[in-house]
Amino acid sequence: MVSGVSGNITGRGFALNVHRTIISVVVITVPLLLCSCAGWPGGDPVLQAKKTIECCDPFMGDYQGGWKLNDGTDSGSLVARVIALGKGEYRVIFYDAFDVPSEPLAALNGELEGSKVRMTKVDPNVGTFDIEASATIEADQLNGTFGGPSGAGSFELEKTIRLSPTLGMKPPDGAVVLFNGKNFNEWEPTQKKPGVDQVQWKRVKSRAMEVVKGAGSIVTKKKFNDFKLHLEFRTPCMPEARGQGRGNSGVYLQGRYEVQVLDSYGLEGKDNECGGIYKVGAPLVNMCAPPMQWQTYDITFTAPRFDNAGAIAQNARVTVVHNGVTIHDERVLPGPTGGALDNNVAEPGGIYLQDHGNPVQFRNIWLVEL
Repeated sequence: MVSGVSGNITGRGFALNVHRTIISVVVITVPLLLCSCAGWPGGDPVLQAKKTIECCDPFMGDYQGGWKLNDGTDSGSLVARVIALGKGEYRVIFYDAFDVPSEPLAALNGELEGSKVRMTKVDPNVGTFDIEASATIEADQLNGTFGGPSGAGSFELEKTIRLSPTLGMKPPDGAVVLFNGKNFNEWEPTQKKPGVDQVQWKRVKSRAMEVVKGAGSIVTKKKFNDFKLHLEFRTPCMPEARGQGRGNSGVYLQGRYEVQVLDSYGLEGKDNECGGIYKVGAPLVNMCAPPMQWQTYDITFTAPRFDNAGAIAQNARVTVVHNGVTIHDERVLPGPTGGALDNNVAEPGGIYLQDHGNPVQFRNIWLVEL
């Protein structure tokens, strides 16, 4: 069974458990046969997300539930992220809760055994508890046992699909629509090649654009000062890749200040991972969703301010909301980040999307000038 969402009832990000849908074990195998991993326009967004995630891996994703001691003296909530590492290898990281800054409780490594994943190796470098634990993932269930100085017990978690509350948000009246899936009329290459002056990325299903390796980065023809930007993105399925080679791209504000895009699902959440601003600041919490799931950035950008002599009186600032959770709150940007198109911070600039060699997808891009 998989639990899903259709509205924000928590007020702090991914909406949870508005409705629940039962899916049989047989259905779980179907996306692997039919999936083009390009998306399912229309229909239930929770089922769409589940199918696209399982195009990458049927076990990967978020799980939530609880734990209890065998003697019944204590119990509590528990959540986990299951990360596919390729070649039948997996990693699961346990937390108290999603969407809040917190250190992992524990991590297990394991591998595929037939139709199940068995997690038997405790990572001694993660968490503060001295425990032994094991777990099995099967049919959307993550169940296991643990033991240690504080007692022995068990846990039961169920796969959950958590969607951004702003996913699919329509542009308001007066918004500048930069991409609605129909064409690249608002965009141009950042570096034009001889005989090529138009965007060479491709349009795909779900009214999305996809980075084409080697085609170069793209930037909007229009330039902006202060704005609110809405953008949706999806990282590709690259389970055997690691670090910066796994779903890498970036969103540059005014072509100068990068908000990172990366498949950093389940990672620590550093300034060079998803939502980070490189060498400026890490996200307050790692809100990266599993690869192949659509995610949202809602960004408020304020350009630098200058005094009468032309000197900077106030640096640029940015607030970034990733999948409904604020991960940068009025973050000061002391200057352009690496890969910026220029250093002309007194001038307006475009929205620049990076070609970093991975087939990252973008859609539903619009902004409101402030």
